[in-house]
Amino acid sequence: MKRRTILSLGIILTALGLAYLPAPGGKSKIIIVSGTELQEPLKELETIFEKNNKNIDIELKFQGSQDTIDDFIDQKNDFKPTILIPANGEKLKELRDRYAAQTEEDPFYFQPQVISKTMVVAVAWPDRGKVLFPDDRFDWQKIEQAMRKQDWGAIGGDPNWGSFDFLMTNPTRSNSGQLTMTLWSNEELGVTNLNSSNINNPQITTLFSLVKRSVYQPPRSTDTLLENFITLGPNNADVATVYESIALYRWSQAKISQDRSYQIYYLNPTIETKATAAIVRRDVDGNTARSAKKFVDFLRQPQQQKIFVKYGFRSVIPGINLKSVPQSPWSEDIPGAKINPPQTIEPPQTEVLGEIQRLWQRAN
Repeated sequence: MKRRTILSLGIILTALGLAYLPAPGGKSKIIIVSGTELQEPLKELETIFEKNNKNIDIELKFQGSQDTIDDFIDQKNDFKPTILIPANGEKLKELRDRYAAQTEEDPFYFQPQVISKTMVVAVAWPDRGKVLFPDDRFDWQKIEQAMRKQDWGAIGGDPNWGSFDFLMTNPTRSNSGQLTMTLWSNEELGVTNLNSSNINNPQITTLFSLVKRSVYQPPRSTDTLLENFITLGPNNADVATVYESIALYRWSQAKISQDRSYQIYYLNPTIETKATAAIVRRDVDGNTARSAKKFVDFLRQPQQQKIFVKYGFRSVIPGINLKSVPQSPWSEDIPGAKINPPQTIEPPQTEVLGEIQRLWQRAN
């Protein structure tokens, strides 16, 4: 009896082991969904990883951070994601809360890991920046005043510049839009900790209505926004809020296409946002999950973190000098760029992010 039990257990364990092994000659396919701000570094890192891991095939997809969460929960994708990397780790807490309403299973195989860091900054064409921020300090009230007066001639600028045009992403689809409205609401209320109680008041409702009326067709992703900002140039795009990483990385592109480039302005305080990778359980077997973990661990190693730095991100591990990394944008003397930024605060909690989306949807 004892011998039969041991034999039975051996068969079960062997079967389980075989179930999680790749087929001979087969590959583990990992589908990664990330924000567009990570598009350039992830493409480079994908090539390096696949060269050294012939049995793992990576496919990259890019969406706004809120879309990443919504489309996964609502199963709107026409593919099965393996790894989700929203720009803000707080979005994964939202996913876990919403997933819990459907099943008691933990949505992730392992603890989500931060793979890169950046923060929200503003960019402006230099002549516009000198009018709005003569002391080189970003000012939310000056932006609000410009939105109300609408015309550059009315706020001390050249009348030939036409209307004042501010760009930000859609807060119902993108993390940077949500963080922009968080920081703006903090300034409006004179607080540094926006919560679900103080955000629901007429002052903030009025602010959201003003901004929504003033921002024309906000895009769903931050990198797309900055590409539009560069392409449109002065007179069609004056000031925008984006991530520091892409502002640094695309600065030289603007200089070429517009024969000038923008200046970076740090918001004070600003919000540090951490791109965080989570390996999902739904439709992902154990072997694929282990392959995915190998890729996430790879991203956090020093050599790969230097590649993130090359694209304007800040390392998640200590000891990497931002200026000494080859091709680092911090060595390019970009106007306004700072190794040591002003005060940074944590991203708002999930409930506040939800309130921001609802306020934006209701604003008119």
